Amino acid sequence: RVIVIGPSHRVPMENVASVPDYTHYATPLGQTPLDTAFIERLRRYPQFQTIPYAHQGEHSVQIELPLLQQVLGRFQFVPIVVGQLDRPTMRRMGHILHGLVDEQTLVVASSDFTHYGPNYGYQPFRSDVAENLKKLDMGAWKHIRHKDLDGFFRYVAQTGTTICGRYAVGVLLAMLPQAAEAHLLHYDTSGRVGGDYTNSVSYLAIAFAGRWAKAEPVAPENGSARRALSAEDKAKLLELARRTLSYVLEHSRVPLPSDLDVEITGPMKQIAGVFVTLKKHGRLRGCIGEIFPIRPLYKAVMAQAINAGLADRRFPPVRASELDEIEFEISVLTPPRSVSSYQDIVIGRHGIVLKKAGRSAVFLPQVAVEQGWDLEATLNHLARKAGLTQEAWREEASFDVFEAIVFSESELRPKHGDR
Repeated sequence: RVIVIGPSHRVPMENVASVPDYTHYATPLGQTPLDTAFIERLRRYPQFQTIPYAHQGEHSVQIELPLLQQVLGRFQFVPIVVGQLDRPTMRRMGHILHGLVDEQTLVVASSDFTHYGPNYGYQPFRSDVAENLKKLDMGAWKHIRHKDLDGFFRYVAQTGTTICGRYAVGVLLAMLPQAAEAHLLHYDTSGRVGGDYTNSVSYLAIAFAGRWAKAEPVAPENGSARRALSAEDKAKLLELARRTLSYVLEHSRVPLPSDLDVEITGPMKQIAGVFVTLKKHGRLRGCIGEIFPIRPLYKAVMAQAINAGLADRRFPPVRASELDEIEFEISVLTPPRSVSSYQDIVIGRHGIVLKKAGRSAVFLPQVAVEQGWDLEATLNHLARKAGLTQEAWREEASFDVFEAIVFSESELRPKHGDR
């Protein structure tokens, strides 16, 4: 088994990693099977989700594959794409992986080192570039060699060094046993190879070796407890959504959470997908969200409150004068999962994602109930929403489903204007 941990270059994620739901990766050298059983074990932990578009064209995990195929031949592959991580999350991920891997597992952290030059917006020095780059890179190597996670990230913060896979490196450092020894196998820069340091990328090949110390597996968190939101949490999320949109309309800029005077509780920091729905006099005024869990719930609510109010192309942007007439509703989603047939969809329980011919559309669980639609009517409307013919869902379409915790201002605080 080979695990490759690489940074997400295209999908912004926070305190979460993504593992794919594919069965194989293919290169001109052939197909390599994924260790789907190991991936399923990872998905028992909330830190590891499946966010399909995080893997589409993500070179950080793909670029290692031909080399691994050439050197190792047959093996099972586990690609892990990580977002921006804080240190507790890196340590948690590292401990999870340490408890699951064995002596037959190779773990690779995929990362370039310093990206120097105007193309990268990083030029801390203009002279003796080759010498200064090496000094900068060796400073990072010193902390990696000592498996010093905190020191490594302090160094990154102090120097601003542009190590794109620093969070992947952090997860690897967090999972290493104390006895592991680091060896710098090779160092080079594209500036030296090309003879031009105007723009240069540094590369280090580092190997960790030594006796493997097996760790006790980390117990998965209780999913239902993790997702539990109290009535107070729900009220705070609704208030956060309302104040965020109001702030943007008044100040023409996106607020920080500290600008809004809303307490961010622990459950509001969980990683979750969310939709924010706006209704004016009971009629839809805007609804946008993110299906996949890519960032803390409170940040997702803030972002989608702005999008629902200003970026839903079905409606004109919300005006400040309308806010007192608008009700906010929030749907906190479970991660989507595929179903083998539309007949597995339960109206009123499942949100639905329809995908066909490069098009897709989504309905929240409450949509069909509010409209009085049965399953076939729901799928007819969903197909039209996706830009397909009404009954296009009957052939060659695929479906994902999810569930949602739905709450609104009228439910929790009927007089939301009395704030």
